[in-house]
Amino acid sequence: MSSSEPVIQYNSARYSTSANKLDQCPPDEGAEVAFAGRSNAGKSSAINALTQQNQLARVSKTPGRTQLINFFDLNLEGMRLVDLPGYGYAKVPLALKQHWQKHLDAYLQHRECLRGVVLVMDIRHPMKEFDQMMVDWCAATGVPLHVLLTKSDKLKKGPAQSTLLSLRKALTEVLGDAVSVQTFSALKKTGVDQLRARLDSWLLPPEGADQEA
Repeated sequence: MSSSEPVIQYNSARYSTSANKLDQCPPDEGAEVAFAGRSNAGKSSAINALTQQNQLARVSKTPGRTQLINFFDLNLEGMRLVDLPGYGYAKVPLALKQHWQKHLDAYLQHRECLRGVVLVMDIRHPMKEFDQMMVDWCAATGVPLHVLLTKSDKLKKGPAQSTLLSLRKALTEVLGDAVSVQTFSALKKTGVDQLRARLDSWLLPPEGADQEA
């Protein structure tokens, strides 16, 4: 890698803005990666571990509290991380769930600068209804999917590896090369480098892309 190639510094992430619906999002240009996950899956903790910031994504004691699409700017111009609303928590009113689903779908369907989705699942409770909805959406649109099996420190190595392999096999049958799966622990900081490498592959243009454009 030459010294002139761009490098994403994830610890540079800074809050930019929040949107309640698609037309409130930043201009649809540049490149961004969205994090999605059911409430309680550990999405905020994963984003904080990735960026080495304890408070960037708010870790709420009340699942479902984060009701907006939150945007974080990175050090390279036009590159962003996106924190999608926590979804699927039983105590959230039905009307609010329906609002989230409508605007989450609009974002995923129409956001041209979206380069990939990181789907956060608790390794002990993978592939709930929301997770299946996200997988189906990625299958329909061709947007790459990376699954983070969080809280892997809660399982012994054998069961964790078994869950990883079985889920990878099942998702590959649906999504082919457009899906990848890894274990992750925000507590132990394991899997952070692997996650950064996946995000780099999505956000950074391939070598020689400028000459071809």
